[in-house]
Parts: sequence; structure tokens; C-alpha cells
Amino acid sequence: MRTRIRRSSFVTAALTLATLPALATAAPAGAQGTQILGQVFSKGGTSWVRSCATLAAGDTVSCHALHVLGTAQGLTPNAGVPSGYGPADLLSAYHLGANGGAGQTVAIVDAYDDPNAESDLGVYRAQFGLPACTTANGCFKKVDQNGGTSYPRKSSGWAGEISLDLDMVSAIAPNAKIILVEASSATTANLGTGVNTAVRLGAKFVSNSYGGAESSNDTSYDASYYNHPGVAITVSSGDSGYGAQYPAASRYVTAVGGTSLNRASNTRGWSETAWSGAGSGCSAYDSKPTWQKDGGCARRTIADVAAVADPATGVAVYQTYGGTGWTVYGGTSVAAPVIAGVYADAGAPSTSYPSADPYAHTSALNDVTSGSNGSCSSSYLCTAGTGYDGPTGFGTPNGTAAFTG
Repeated sequence: MRTRIRRSSFVTAALTLATLPALATAAPAGAQGTQILGQVFSKGGTSWVRSCATLAAGDTVSCHALHVLGTAQGLTPNAGVPSGYGPADLLSAYHLGANGGAGQTVAIVDAYDDPNAESDLGVYRAQFGLPACTTANGCFKKVDQNGGTSYPRKSSGWAGEISLDLDMVSAIAPNAKIILVEASSATTANLGTGVNTAVRLGAKFVSNSYGGAESSNDTSYDASYYNHPGVAITVSSGDSGYGAQYPAASRYVTAVGGTSLNRASNTRGWSETAWSGAGSGCSAYDSKPTWQKDGGCARRTIADVAAVADPATGVAVYQTYGGTGWTVYGGTSVAAPVIAGVYADAGAPSTSYPSADPYAHTSALNDVTSGSNGSCSSSYLCTAGTGYDGPTGFGTPNGTAAFTG
């Protein structure tokens, strides 16, 4: 049985909603949890809450979406322009083309139902000039964990995760088709069933932005849910700093860490450091894949690659179920769908396990060489440096070359 994810050691200040009454919002009728509930985290002038801070009865994993309260530090909104990084920013930062994903299908697997998912997605895509992606034009499909239309109960917390995931895939791979799979609850078995359904429905790229404590059942979960040769499965590494989570620890997935992404006056135009909240570490149960050669972990090491995750350098998201429209999100829940989109931009996988591809093309990644997510016995597992490290893997996308066979 998994336990609730521990609070992050990187938090520098924590407040309760009693001190911030103006920020509290009521959940829509029938919602599981609330969008803004519980502890408020603050660091460097930016405050946020965990979108899935309250687990429903029986839930064993949590989403990794961090909902920023107000405007992220350093991101000043202009009239009519949402706060947070938009598609043009992300494509520029990661040297990606503007029309990626054509001919590909990306699946998002989340728990519970967001009844406004399709309409909110339409607003996001229209705002940034992206092509429409709807049920009517065959681009968008929403199913339950078994592929039908018996959607689970609504959740305002997970709705934030769903909006974030859909928007990030749209930003990176705007011409890809999208399947949203809604699991009945936030358990590994139900979410894993959703992964199987996504693959059965034809997705070659499956993004998962959730995780929980490892358990001795993980290797059996690997076999049942996450071992899909020829499919790129991305999983967020967690938002609690140093420490392993599952399913990021699965040897069959691409574990995605997180960075702080800022504009810079260098040739790239951007700089990145390891985000202090990104998950990393050694799996206690999953064996090391053959392509992973670091010596600090006897078993699987987290992460493989990374993308923006710091709430202080967060992304624009449009959410109306449990939200009021434009908002900013962070967390490795941003990074996982970004990387799924990059895989889709690179085309259909040509290797059995696409998680191996970045290891064969390390020079085609932006190496992140500074920043830390905690303390550990082998320093590279929690501190970024030249080459491989735990919080960011081999780095962030620099085009699509690192995500091809």
C-alpha cells in the first residue's frame, strides 16, 4: 500500500489558508477535494499549492501539479496575455519546430474526471493560435480507464492536472492527436489500466504525471502496466526533492526530472538549473536498465531527462473546473507531458524502449550543470553537474535528436 507523498524538504516557508482567505475557492458540486486546499508553499517570492493535496479514500498516488497562487515571480502579465510560459517560449527554450506531432497520437493518463477538459483545451489552443483539437474533428478523444464513456467522478484537483497535461502536449506537439484517459481513482492499478487502454487505442506516447511511494509490488506493476515495447511512456519524477517514487522508478519508462527555466543573454537565449523540488534517487526494487551505466545506484536511477518544472518559472494553463480561467502551474507534471510531446515531434518510436534513446544521443541535450534537490551520499544523485545527474538526467531537449532511435 502506498502512502501519501511526504512534504518537500525544499520548502522555505509554509502558510495555511487561514492566513490567505482571499485565495480560498469553493469546489464545484460533486468535486473530490478542492483546487486550493491545505498547505501553501512559498519560495523566492512565489507561492503555490499541491493540486492533489487531498487524497480520496483508497487513493495511493498523487498528481504532481503545483498550482501557483497569483503570478509566478519574474513573470509579468501583459494586458490580454496569460502569465506563465506559453508555447512560443517552450519551443524556443527547447529548440523545437512550431508544427510538431503531425501523424502521431499522444495519450494523457490521469485520475477522475474533468468535465471541462475539451472546452478548456479549446480556449488554450485558440489563445496561442494552435489548430483546433476537438472530438468533432477527430483530434481529441476522452475515455474512461477501459476505453468507454463511463467517466469517473469529478475532481477539481485532478482537473488542474488534466488541463496542465493537455495544454503542454498542445504547446509542444500541436498537430498530434490527443487521447485523455480518466482512471476511476488514483491507484496504480487503475492508472496503469489507463496506460494499457491508451496503448490499445493506438497511442505511441503516453504521459503520466503522478507518483507515490515505492513498494515491493512495483516489479509486478511493471509487467502489468508499464512494459510496452515501441511506446514512449513518460513519468514525472516527483515534487518532493531527493527520493524515489513509482512509476518514475519503472525500468520501462522515461523518468522526467525538473528544472528552473529562465531567459538569458547567451546564444541559446535561455538558462536552466536543477529545480530544488525535482525527484531523483535510487529505486529500492526496480533493476537498472541495460542502457543506464551510473555507479551510484545498484538498481534503477531516477531521472533520465528533464524539462521546466519550477513553479517560479511556471507555464500558462487554462482551467475552469476548480479554477477561474488563466493560471500558472509548475511541478514535474509540466515536464512529463513536455517530454512526451518532444517524443511525438521526433516521430514514431523505432526502438523497443524509447527511454534508451536519450542515452544514445547525450550531445543532443542541454546539459544542466548546477542546482540541487537535497543531500545524498553520492552527490550526483541530488546535485546537477556535467554529464548525468539525478535531478535532470542527461539534460533537457535541444531539438528532437535525443528522442529518436
